[in-house]
Amino acid sequence: MKSAVVQLPGLNRDRDMIAALTKISGKAPITVWQTETSIPDDVDLIVIPGGFSYGDYLRCGAIAARMPVMQAIREKADKGVKVMGVCNGFQILLEAGMLPGALMRNASLKFVCREIKLEVANNDTDFTRAYDKGQIIRCPVAHHDGNYFADAETLAKIEGEGQVVFRYTKDTNPNGSMNDIAGVISARGNVLGMMPHPENLIEAAHGGSDGKGIFASALEVIAA
Repeated sequence: MKSAVVQLPGLNRDRDMIAALTKISGKAPITVWQTETSIPDDVDLIVIPGGFSYGDYLRCGAIAARMPVMQAIREKADKGVKVMGVCNGFQILLEAGMLPGALMRNASLKFVCREIKLEVANNDTDFTRAYDKGQIIRCPVAHHDGNYFADAETLAKIEGEGQVVFRYTKDTNPNGSMNDIAGVISARGNVLGMMPHPENLIEAAHGGSDGKGIFASALEVIAA
């Protein structure tokens, strides 16, 4: 499968994401700059990595969500192409209206950078089929605005329709997210947003490979 990594001013996890996708698929992803208005037709997976796009001015992801490349990503998603946003990428997808809910300041009002544990709440998706439902995996987080919020109606909908894909275990929730939500997927099932950084836990040099299954699932390769 062919993948693409989106690059925006202030993102600083693009190289990590490129390395992860290259290692797992054996093929380097293409890179797509913020001003591009189209994405090649043969791209199967588009990833928006983490960082601090545009210095997190206005709101995290608010400016990036209005860049020309986002319209191209939206058009691809509407055609069924898989899209994944990690950390700031998740914030951008929410600001672009491609996923439900919002991300607020961490309940502690502090930047959090540590390893947490995630429960796989739904393993019947293009991003999680390498895992078992209820499986607990390790994953690092690094964010200041990861506190997931949704109104009661939206929360009931995403919970009822299996759109919550990852939850923090209750003892490791780093930001106060409602229902311990760490990652959600679109109703169609091809757009995933998550706060933790699976690209930083895919090999022994990282101290473990718990995050590898997300990319192996999305890229349709066998997870080791």
